[in-house]
Amino acid sequence: MNSLFLVVFGLGAFGWGYSVFAKRLERALGIDPSRSTPAYSKYDSIDYVPAKNWLVLFGHHFSSIAGAGPVIGPVIAVMLWGWMPALLWIILGSIFIGGIHDFGSLFMSIREGGASVPDIAGEVISKKAKTFFLLFVWLTLILIIAVFAYLAAETFVKEPKVVVPSLGLIPVAMVVGYFLYTLRINPTLATVFGLICLLGLLMLGNALPVQGSVIMWLVILLAYAYCASILPVNILLQPRDYLCSFLLFFGLGAGYLGIVLNRPVISMPPYLAWSSSEGYLWPALFVTVACGAVSGFHSLIASGTSSKQLANERYAKRIGYGAMVTEGMVAILALVCAALFFRRGQNPQIILKDQGPIGIFASGFGVITGNLLGKNSSFFAITLLNAFILTTLDTATRISRYLTEEFFGIKNRFFSTFVIVALSAALALSGQWNRIWPAFGAANQLVAALTLFVMTCWLLSKKKPYAFVFFAGIFMLCTTLGALLFQVLRYVRSGNIFLMVVSAALILLALEMAREVFLKISVRRKYG
Repeated sequence: MNSLFLVVFGLGAFGWGYSVFAKRLERALGIDPSRSTPAYSKYDSIDYVPAKNWLVLFGHHFSSIAGAGPVIGPVIAVMLWGWMPALLWIILGSIFIGGIHDFGSLFMSIREGGASVPDIAGEVISKKAKTFFLLFVWLTLILIIAVFAYLAAETFVKEPKVVVPSLGLIPVAMVVGYFLYTLRINPTLATVFGLICLLGLLMLGNALPVQGSVIMWLVILLAYAYCASILPVNILLQPRDYLCSFLLFFGLGAGYLGIVLNRPVISMPPYLAWSSSEGYLWPALFVTVACGAVSGFHSLIASGTSSKQLANERYAKRIGYGAMVTEGMVAILALVCAALFFRRGQNPQIILKDQGPIGIFASGFGVITGNLLGKNSSFFAITLLNAFILTTLDTATRISRYLTEEFFGIKNRFFSTFVIVALSAALALSGQWNRIWPAFGAANQLVAALTLFVMTCWLLSKKKPYAFVFFAGIFMLCTTLGALLFQVLRYVRSGNIFLMVVSAALILLALEMAREVFLKISVRRKYG
C-alpha cells in the first residue's frame, strides 16, 4: 500500500468534514458573530482576555489538546490491530464525533459565560450530576498533571538535548506576549521574532545538552506549571502554546512533504487481529486512539481556557472543529510512521514492547523525513512530542485551578494552584500513578460521553437540534462501558484488585450520570 494514498484519502475526508459537515453544525448551533463573547463581557485581564488574533488562540488551543495523545494512541493501535481499523476510526471519529464534541463544548461554554462543562451540567441536568462530574474531572486532571510532569522530566533525563528548547521557550513566549499585548506590535513581526528564537533554541539544545535528575526536572516543571496557572493567560500560557504550535505545524509539513516526495510503501497488513494483549478491537481500539479521534480532555480545554479567550463567535468553528481535524492529521502521520516501522516476519506486539510508541514514531518519522531533516529528524520528533506534553501540563494545571475554585470555593488563585501542584507532585513522586494510569483511557472517553450528554441537554433547553450529539454520546457511552467491563474482567483474572475497583467505580459513575441524563431528556421532551 502506498502511504501517499492513505494521506490523500484522509486529508480529503477532513477537508469535506470541515467545509461541509462543520458548516451544517454552525447553522444548527446558531453562530452569531454580532454577540459579545465572555472574553469581552467578563474581561478580567487574567483569565478572560480576548486573543489578539484567532490564529493565536488556534495555536494555544491546538497545542493544549494535542499533547502526545494523537501520536502514542495511533502507534499502539496500529501495532495491535493494524493500520486500517485505526485509520477508519481516526477519520470517522474526528469528523462525526470529535469535531462535534470539541466545537459544541466550546460554543456551549461561550453561550454560558465561559462556564466549564461540569458547571453547565449542574444547570441543565442536576446538581448531583455537577458534583459527580466535577469531582471525577478534578481527580482525572490531577492524574494527568502528575503523569505528564513525570514523563517530561523522564524525557529530559533520557534526551538532555531537548531541555534548552523546551524550557528556553518560556522566557521567549513571555517576550512575545509582551510584544503582542503591551507594546501592540504587529502579530506577524512578534511571531517571526518568536520563531527565530525557537530555531536558535533548537540549534543550541542540539549542541548543549543539559543533564539533571528526574526529581530536579519534576520540581522545575511543576514550578513552571504553577506560574503558568496564576499569571494572566496572555503573558505566558497563550503565547507559549501559540509558538509551540508552529513546531507541530513544521513537523506536520515535513512529514507530509516527505511522504509526497518519497511515497514510501507500507508492507504491514491493513488488519492484524481482532484480539490483542490490550483487548478486542471493539471497544479497546476506540479507547486507545482518543486524542486523534475524540477525547474528553478536549472539552475541558474548550470550556476551560479557549472559551474565555475567543474574541468572536465566527471563529468558533475554526478553533473547535478546525483544531480537531488538524489533530486527526497528526494521528494519520503517526499511523503512517508506525506502519512504515513494521517489517514482515516481525511480531508487532513485541516491537511495541521493545521500542515503545515514542521510539517507533521517532524512527518512522526519521524514515519519512530523513532526506529533509537529515540525522536530526529523530531529535526533532522527540522535541516536538515533549513540547506538547508541556502544553498539556500547563493548561491542565490552569483548568484544575478553575475547578478547585469552583468545587471547593477557594477563590485565591495562588492557594488553589498550590493545592493542585502539591497533590500532583505527591502522586508523581510516589510512583502510584503507574497503578492508576492504565484506567485513564476509558476514563478520558467517559468524559467525552458525559460531555456529549451535557451538550444534548443544553441543546434541548435551548430548543436546538440535538440528535447528532445524542447519538454520538450513546456510541461513546456504550464503547466506554464495554471497555470498562473488559478491564474489570482482565483485572479480576490478574488479581489486580485496585484497578478492578477503579474500573468498577467508573462504570457506576457512567451509569448514574446516564440515568440522570435520560431522566432529564425524557422530562424535557414531555414538558418542553
